[in-house]
Amino acid sequence: MFTLPALPYGPAALEPFISARTMELHHGKHHQAYVDNLNKLIRGTELEGLTLEEIILKTTSDPDKSAIFNNAGQHFNHSFFWRSLQPITNRTEPGEAVVTAIAASFGSLDNFYEEFKIAAGGLFGSGWVWLVKEGGAPRILKMSNADNPVAHGLKPIFALDVWEHSYYLDYQNRRGDFTDAVLKNLINWSVVEENL
Repeated sequence: MFTLPALPYGPAALEPFISARTMELHHGKHHQAYVDNLNKLIRGTELEGLTLEEIILKTTSDPDKSAIFNNAGQHFNHSFFWRSLQPITNRTEPGEAVVTAIAASFGSLDNFYEEFKIAAGGLFGSGWVWLVKEGGAPRILKMSNADNPVAHGLKPIFALDVWEHSYYLDYQNRRGDFTDAVLKNLINWSVVEENL
């Protein structure tokens, strides 16, 4: 059975960009609900005992298992999202390998930020914006609801949650401001480099 992973930092560690109250609700309530629902849905089935990635792959194209896919996907997505962020007090700059890879795909780090922000603003409804590795190069993908790179055989590099519960308390309907704040202040570049 799955458990809610502990945050790699305290709930107030991402302030002033993401508040402790948002983190308590987002991690402690929303993410916990996905874990609890997933465990209920797979208990006693052939999926019990599989890894999260295996469950995602086995349920992604099966409409009869959409509830399982949604909860497994959201558990995976949120777990990846927490690791994609780091407190401003630990902020690092992207290393040479990251800058080179980003520049090869997007022209520059600033262009990457702009393209990522456009993708986040252009995603209708709820979902995720991912930096993924495809064909050896980074690429930005918009994915609705619980969809994720694993379901498509792609390697995730960085994730941004653009469901309203991830930013509404702090930014109301200003998704672009939230995206800017994360991109310019909270990206965990060591995780990006590890996944490139």
